[in-house]
Amino acid sequence: MALETTTSEPYVPELGYVYPSNPNDYMVEVKIVRDVKLDETYPFLDRSIGFRFKRCLLHLGIFTLLFPLSSLRYGLKIEGKGILRKHRELLKNGAVTVSNHIHRWDFPFVLKAVRYRTMYFPLRRENVNSPDAAFTRLTGGIPVPEDLHSIKYFNHAFDEVHARKKWIHVFPEGSRFTYFQPIRPFKKGVFTMVHRYNLPVIPMAFSYRDPDSGFTFANLIRSLRGKQKLPMITLRIGEPVLIDATLNRKEAVQKLRKDTHEAIVRLAGISDNKYPAEGD
Repeated sequence: MALETTTSEPYVPELGYVYPSNPNDYMVEVKIVRDVKLDETYPFLDRSIGFRFKRCLLHLGIFTLLFPLSSLRYGLKIEGKGILRKHRELLKNGAVTVSNHIHRWDFPFVLKAVRYRTMYFPLRRENVNSPDAAFTRLTGGIPVPEDLHSIKYFNHAFDEVHARKKWIHVFPEGSRFTYFQPIRPFKKGVFTMVHRYNLPVIPMAFSYRDPDSGFTFANLIRSLRGKQKLPMITLRIGEPVLIDATLNRKEAVQKLRKDTHEAIVRLAGISDNKYPAEGD
């Protein structure tokens, strides 16, 4: 399958961030402000009327306010939307979008790319105890519990998401490295989920553009304050990656991870990525 490539090496931001030497570590520490237990009493998929009403209101705000802000503030440019239209029949029963994790707003950026869908995504367990818990849950985050007993409730939630033909997004790098350039290794678990539901994968790659190549309000304000400009962001959508039905489950999951990683590397325009696909 042919994969999109860019015509030149991508712009590499130099913002002075210190990234962990281990690509599986966390760059962003979560502030803990509550103690929510992820057990059989926790609503992994909250069906209450109040939650669903607030979720609708939040998405209305995202669609009407945050989408325009993403372009005005960060210069977000989305390429490859026609691929989703071209494969409408393939994607009608659901899909899993996969991307690198590089920004606080990158999930809303994905929502803008798939055009006003509501989606769900596996959520780092600590986030349900953070100040951002309400936002991440209402946007579609389903927290991953630590113990095996509670994992089944997490799986049941995504079983229902899949049964409702809702789209799922995953960040297989497992953590956010802000404005990071290489594509880090991918966790196997997300591709095990994809295989279980037999869904097509839509690879997406975040890359960057020189801040002096265009205008954003954020950079205007940063310039007036004497601060370094932020790179503008490009999100590029690739052709769907499919499960190889000729392989057994273990081999098919490994191949799917490798194929998806290679697709995202190419979509990001990286010719020599420093990390392999395997992350665990």
